[in-house]
Amino acid sequence: MTTKDFAPVSSDGARENNIVDTLIESTMVKNPHVPARVIGTDYTYRRKIVWKNAIGFLILHILAVWGFFIFVRGGVSLKTLLWISVILFLSGEGVTIGAHRLYSHKSFSATPLLRAFLLLCHTIAGQNSMYIWCRDHRLHHRYSDTDADPHNSKRGFFFSHIGWLMSRKHPYVLEMGKRIDMSDLEADWMVMFQKKYYYPLYVIFALFIPVWVPIQYFGETFWNSLLVCYFFRYCYQLNGTWLVNSAAHLYGTRPYDKNFQPVESWFVSLLCFGEGWHNYHHAFPWDYKTAELPTHINISAVVIRMLEKIRLAYDLKTAPPEMVAERIMRTGDGTHHVFGNEEAKAAVTAIGPLHPLNPSYTTKHKPL
Repeated sequence: MTTKDFAPVSSDGARENNIVDTLIESTMVKNPHVPARVIGTDYTYRRKIVWKNAIGFLILHILAVWGFFIFVRGGVSLKTLLWISVILFLSGEGVTIGAHRLYSHKSFSATPLLRAFLLLCHTIAGQNSMYIWCRDHRLHHRYSDTDADPHNSKRGFFFSHIGWLMSRKHPYVLEMGKRIDMSDLEADWMVMFQKKYYYPLYVIFALFIPVWVPIQYFGETFWNSLLVCYFFRYCYQLNGTWLVNSAAHLYGTRPYDKNFQPVESWFVSLLCFGEGWHNYHHAFPWDYKTAELPTHINISAVVIRMLEKIRLAYDLKTAPPEMVAERIMRTGDGTHHVFGNEEAKAAVTAIGPLHPLNPSYTTKHKPL
């Protein structure tokens, strides 16, 4: 059970996430309602709002803010705060380790016991079934930041953060989503079981148990537990995940490939267990670390290696250092902490706190 250097092959047999190839290839869609053209971003396209979704998210966030004020004013016990922290950690790893690094990218292998546990944790996170999450994410990598990307960041922060869930999918998302190879997940009975029974599983594990435990064992009132342990906790985690789609595609440096929209963001990595090193991840999506450095603000990578030590995870895939260095020198924006140059680093403007390996949120690069 060792970490392996791995060549970049995507889930459908082609090199994954090469946006340059994506933008120049002649990928014509067969849907008669979609014009046959190379996929980019059509800024004249107007999306239709799905009002039930928009109103639902508004209500969800209002109740989450209510829960937040109860939280900051000490309206729940220390035991409940510890309970929330455990739920946030487990459900967060269900997304980052389970849905993202294992099931979407197959960057390592897992025993049936670990796969079942990660599916459970992912259910607690409440971000749709594993099957749908992975399909959308594979589509995102295949057509990153184009109209076929479910949360195309070229549409701006709000759309890539939450707006994509409030509007009808672009025809390209629907068409290209049907072409994503999901045969590996379709052959996994546990994934398909969760997909089939997702909603009752969600009610039990994401809503009932997180709210019931503090009421039963910690003396919380029903409303305090519901508002803090469900609405606040759920919204906090949702927005953390959404920041990977929005902030980590817009505000940061591109030391590995300046042709990619995704950026490096230590802030997003801090909130999302290491998912913010996004320029690296889009350059080397098969790497279990989703980052060049294995331990730098990357809790999920540390956890995966711990799981490897106890033989629950194995065949960890990683990009060889020489491949990473070559990519930095060939396509990077010059801001890399080792292989960068002073001129490129001097061109960086900072908004917010600085960080030695990710010096800013924004750069002076022209928008892609």
